[in-house]
Amino acid sequence: MSANDTLADADRVLAAKGKSFYWARQLLGSKHANGATRLYRFCRYVDDLADEDQSAARSKKNIAALRESIHSGSTADAVIQDGIALINECQIDKKVVLDLIAGVWSDTELVRMADDAHLMQYCYQVAGTVGLMMCKVLNTDHPEAEPFAIDLGIAMQLTNICRDVQTDALVDRRYLPSALVNGLAPGEFVQPSEAQKKLVKQAVATLLDLADNYYESGEKGLSYLPFRARLAILVAARLYREIGQKLRRQGCEYWHHRIVVSKAKKFMLTIEVLLTAPLAVKFWRYPSRHDAKLHAPLAARDAKTLLSVQGHAN
Repeated sequence: MSANDTLADADRVLAAKGKSFYWARQLLGSKHANGATRLYRFCRYVDDLADEDQSAARSKKNIAALRESIHSGSTADAVIQDGIALINECQIDKKVVLDLIAGVWSDTELVRMADDAHLMQYCYQVAGTVGLMMCKVLNTDHPEAEPFAIDLGIAMQLTNICRDVQTDALVDRRYLPSALVNGLAPGEFVQPSEAQKKLVKQAVATLLDLADNYYESGEKGLSYLPFRARLAILVAARLYREIGQKLRRQGCEYWHHRIVVSKAKKFMLTIEVLLTAPLAVKFWRYPSRHDAKLHAPLAARDAKTLLSVQGHAN
């Protein structure tokens, strides 16, 4: 596959599956837009390994093969090959990619989040890692930017989880922590009873509030990005955050329909960012420090998850 064909395929994937990012990408320069598009395709491909095969055993086999390809730097798969090329071009730490793979592997197991710490570790793996990789793709070499990039990824993943409670329940996954929902089984989230609705709505509201904390932190770190990238990522964050705001406006009742942001709203939010963000001091000034408490739940992720995926893959 030629470079042009690879980019065209990545563009199709982004347009079909990453509409908020596809919209925001228009603000990037061509080099960063192409890199971000290739990164999205690779990460989406990795994520789909756990979702698009009815056999968990085959999914695990494919994920294990991916892990070995990342280690060896060699594969016959065109998408993974381009991902490895991007990793090398942007000097992305392979450990970050392996953390992503560990999170995707966990989706092939029984998904029942026990508590907030378990959930936050998962959000780091499948989304905080993407923030770290995006820093490299956007030519941001400030180590200080990394915790903020993780936070923005976590915020977006929490939004996804709140929006997709019903969709996840239909495939027997429960990302809402047991402590928030009294251990309800996934099937009970598809159409909750009247007695359950108050409980699950409060759980969704709690996670949306938590997501807001991470959005606030993530936006503080955007000053480390190049100017156009700063605007593009801020637009993407605001579009994602709007999903949560819209869910709140319908009382956190996720079961009616899947929340989407209209093109008109996307346009309005984009104009708002372009007109107001450059006027804010924080848009230009590096944050004084990162709130370390936001990453307290992530401390144990290496021992628990990477050893797990290594043990199953070997």
